[in-house]
Amino acid sequence: MPNKFVRFIHKFCDFVLIAAICASVYFYPQWYKKQWHKVQGMYVIYQGDQLLKKGEYQKAINKYNEALVIYPEHYGAWFNLGNLYVAYEDFYSAVDAYGHAITLNPNYVLARMNYGIISTEKLGNFDQAIEQYNKILSIRNKLAFIPFVLGNMKSFKKSIGLAYYNRGVAYHGKYMYSDEKFENRQQYLMKAIGSFKRALKIMPQDYDSMYNLALDYQLNGDYNLSGITYCKAIDIEPMNYEAHYNLALLLNHLKYYREALVEIHRANALLNSKNSSAIQTRYLFDVMTNLTREVLKDEDGDRYLAEDFEQNLNNEARGLAYINGNFVDAEEFDLAMINKFKVCAGKNIFRDEENLDTSDEDIPDFDKEPKTKGDKG
Repeated sequence: MPNKFVRFIHKFCDFVLIAAICASVYFYPQWYKKQWHKVQGMYVIYQGDQLLKKGEYQKAINKYNEALVIYPEHYGAWFNLGNLYVAYEDFYSAVDAYGHAITLNPNYVLARMNYGIISTEKLGNFDQAIEQYNKILSIRNKLAFIPFVLGNMKSFKKSIGLAYYNRGVAYHGKYMYSDEKFENRQQYLMKAIGSFKRALKIMPQDYDSMYNLALDYQLNGDYNLSGITYCKAIDIEPMNYEAHYNLALLLNHLKYYREALVEIHRANALLNSKNSSAIQTRYLFDVMTNLTREVLKDEDGDRYLAEDFEQNLNNEARGLAYINGNFVDAEEFDLAMINKFKVCAGKNIFRDEENLDTSDEDIPDFDKEPKTKGDKG
């Protein structure tokens, strides 16, 4: 008897459960339909992911578009679709896809970052880019101390630094291409400088931030700060020709022709080691020619140039190089060249007054543990 009663209870419970499910399907058909579409969409997105891994980009685009018709709420699929459109240089479709991802997940930092980069570099929409970087910076305090956001604390910290850097690039572009009044354009330049300084507060060894800061100081007429900042960029990446070249132009403007000639020679050597264009090579040659003329105007200019030529000639040996009276192998020569190029010509001309003051905008200290509600003080 008890066994029959137990079986009856089980059957009754099963009946109630089935009835409840049927009732919920009847009263909430849209919810079940949405869940079914979600399952379908996730499977098609999985297929798109596999095609993406194989490098079959057009097929992946087709799969993602198919999936997003069924399940449009998947922000990761929108993000991948945006990246694929960038690969095909369909930049308007890319920002549209990133926009969908951001709408679905407003804290999606990578989508906002890519949206801003494409807006700046490919579409010239600087305001749109700046808006995205400001959004990233406005949400940082909510995300900075949540474990595993963007992998770990260091990756999030770098994302904030990159947001500042990219915002500086956007403001620089707005300064260069805006047809507004001079006063307005100068405000954009100062905002670019401020953004690069904040980027360096977080990423002190970032060459691009340092170089662009020096360039904008130069555009703003702050030649002393520009010179010392170019030297700092050269110290970070001594074999990058851009900082040497711009420092040469700055020194030429300040009439330090010998120091400028040293830097233009270095820029020329570095540029010729790459696949430089004929226009770049010709322009560098013209600058060197003009600087040589200026140096020759000095009383001992011809002697200086002769000594410089002899020193450079001694460094041109195949497999071996002549340094400080001794022959060294190529590897040691490369190291010596790097150390030589790190010594900024005319560095003593500039006073190191640079600082990275960010008092007008708070930057969180990522290296300290956050206070919780239970902390005092």
